Amino acid sequence: MNATSPQISIAAAFTCAVLILGYVLLGPLPAFLFAFGFVGGFVLWLLIPSRARFQDIKLPYFLTLAAFVLHKIEERYWDFFPALSRITGKPMPEPNSFLALLLYAFAGAWLLIPLLVERGHPLGYYLAWTFFTSMGVIELAHFAFPFFTPEPYGYFPGMTTVVLLAPAGWWGMVRLRQREDLRLRGERPQGRASGGAGHR
Repeated sequence: MNATSPQISIAAAFTCAVLILGYVLLGPLPAFLFAFGFVGGFVLWLLIPSRARFQDIKLPYFLTLAAFVLHKIEERYWDFFPALSRITGKPMPEPNSFLALLLYAFAGAWLLIPLLVERGHPLGYYLAWTFFTSMGVIELAHFAFPFFTPEPYGYFPGMTTVVLLAPAGWWGMVRLRQREDLRLRGERPQGRASGGAGHR
């Protein structure tokens, strides 16, 4: 991959900061789930140097982002965090606390994906991998949470929109990987020349 050592260090520090914040705010179980998205995305970024342009991932990105917004609305309306607190035994932080806002700011970095990937910046691909991996993998935990409640298996807040969110994340991961596979095979995407500006 073309990322420099400072860029890898920035990505590693960003990943560690998210995991630490998740642990402090939500407890060990959510922090463990964050690891799937952020550590997993970090590792995929290192192992699979995507050459996708933003145009290649544009549709799955915006579909995933829209599904994520719907997902957060569902979680808020059906009290996801109080339900999670009953599982972890850890009181949830106030939504407007400094650490909670800081965690939201880290998640807000995903909004930089279009700008950075369009410019072929390595950290844009890091954010893209963490975004799609987080949405496609860790959000599936909503289907596991009911096993940790005393009630019979049933709905857990946020579960419904994961049906849309996770597949959108998988599609984004495929598109990031697909462009690299095409390059390795010496093929060209339909209607587009391989190589060119904006690639890593």
